[in-house]
Amino acid sequence: MVFLDWVTIGGYFLVLFGLAWWVILKSKSTTDDYFLAGRDLGWFIVGASIFASNIGSEHLVGLAGSGCTDGVAMAHYELHAWCLLVLAWVFVPFYARSRVFTMPEFLEKRYDETSRWILSIISLVAYVLTKIAVGIFAGGVVFRTLLPEINLNIGFMTLDSFWIGSILVIVLTGLYTILGGLRAVAYTEALQTIILVLGSVCVTWFGLKALGGWDVLYETCGSNMFNLWKPLVPAGMEGTWSPVREPDRIAWYFNGNYPWLGMLFCAPIIGLWYWCTDQYIVQRALGAPNEREARRGSIFAAFLKLLPVFIFIIPGMICFALAKTGQSPALAQAIFKDGQIDPEMSQAAFPLLIRDVLPAGIRGIVVAGLLAALMSSLSGVFNASSTLFTMDLYTKFKPNATQQQLVWVGHMATAAMVVIGLMWVPVIQGARGLYQYLQGVQGYLAPPIFVVFFLGVFMKRVNAAGCVTTLIVGFILGVFRLAIDTPVTLGLAGYENGYTEGSFLWIVNNIYFQYYSLLIFLVCVAVMIGVSWMTSEPDGVKISGLTYGTITDEHRRESRSSWDWRDVAASVLVLVAILCAYLYFTG
Repeated sequence: MVFLDWVTIGGYFLVLFGLAWWVILKSKSTTDDYFLAGRDLGWFIVGASIFASNIGSEHLVGLAGSGCTDGVAMAHYELHAWCLLVLAWVFVPFYARSRVFTMPEFLEKRYDETSRWILSIISLVAYVLTKIAVGIFAGGVVFRTLLPEINLNIGFMTLDSFWIGSILVIVLTGLYTILGGLRAVAYTEALQTIILVLGSVCVTWFGLKALGGWDVLYETCGSNMFNLWKPLVPAGMEGTWSPVREPDRIAWYFNGNYPWLGMLFCAPIIGLWYWCTDQYIVQRALGAPNEREARRGSIFAAFLKLLPVFIFIIPGMICFALAKTGQSPALAQAIFKDGQIDPEMSQAAFPLLIRDVLPAGIRGIVVAGLLAALMSSLSGVFNASSTLFTMDLYTKFKPNATQQQLVWVGHMATAAMVVIGLMWVPVIQGARGLYQYLQGVQGYLAPPIFVVFFLGVFMKRVNAAGCVTTLIVGFILGVFRLAIDTPVTLGLAGYENGYTEGSFLWIVNNIYFQYYSLLIFLVCVAVMIGVSWMTSEPDGVKISGLTYGTITDEHRRESRSSWDWRDVAASVLVLVAILCAYLYFTG
């Protein structure tokens, strides 16, 4: 990092906080304004904000690191742009009609109050386990890689660059999120999207230039790293009880064994849950003034979602290729250990490439993009968490609270999430396999939520009893697996080698994570349908307009008037681009 880089970064922060301050001055002390930006976000802001919230730390660190070790294996998750089309065409009409603040509130309208409580608690727990923890970890990794020499002595302790980076990212992001709410989050994320995309394109461009072009990349990495479709039985596992048993628990995070069966059936469940029902993402669409803007924003986000394969995964592969060919001895020394890729250092592939390949000035722009992604990811989860806590939990205890009181509680809830984030720093310092770990956690928590939303929209017969039972059963199954996995994943004392082979805990721990997710999904579908059919039918008047079986002619006319041929054409272009990517990345 040279002076010109610091000038660029300083300019980014000046513009960012100038924009945030302008938005804060426009804010009003109402729940609509603080939690949903006054419901007046245009389609560009909606789409850019959705993308910036998604493209956070797990991509900059985890996804690029996955590209360095596994090639395009994780591109399946990035080609889930079609899930945003499901949000645009299937769910946006229901959300727009319901005028809800949160996804749990939608469940209350569709089912009952208990469903809202359960989903709110599950969502808050999931945000702490995944998005906040991952965001903090990635911030620390970036600072440790780019500024390894920085240390700060504070009395009895010394903070290294990992701690300094994590704390700075949390505090600065929390500051404008607390003061400005969703409006500040959305507008700053739109700016951050532009910086992030431009900066990441620079990394890919200069990386390919240093390597010698795309052909050299393909030749160096080999067809296997360009193959999306991994074998059903991973190499070396023949003769075991595969495809159920996964490879060695720690090695799985780095070896790229993602069999096509799991990707085909499990990955879409996680994708549809995340893009269509997660408060973290959908809150931006809820902030649109009408169905048209929400749909177009979702379609725009689908276009943007096609980019990560080329601006994060490919740079990770470029880092591997530069190191393998010896064209960058510094990268080879950083990511190779005893002739093999070091799993921990591979997570720094993106910032390593920035450090060693980019020229001065350009490096500052890309680092600003890195910081933009880290901050946008955290600001989104801070705001989503405060909305869930305030509108779904606090209002139940204080139903007569004023608008100003609710906004104040939102401030305090965001501050609390910042504190929780700071407390997570020492825990997640030992985390390994960042992006894959995130997918594993989401795979265990997503199926019951996916089931209650999708069956709730497509089947008017499912009821509150089925929903509540499904959420409870699915959550227990997911938390059970997490409780068994986490000590092994983090390598805690006594769990370095996992459990005794052949024991019940060993079996649960060694079931491939995607297949365990599918098991939860199948159990939840059976529970949802079984319990619903054994209990009374829901009131048709209460759920009018909330499921396809209760849509009126007026609802259809309103929805039809909100789109035209341009929306259809844009959606088709997204699908064609996804198909082309799948056809190309076949090894």
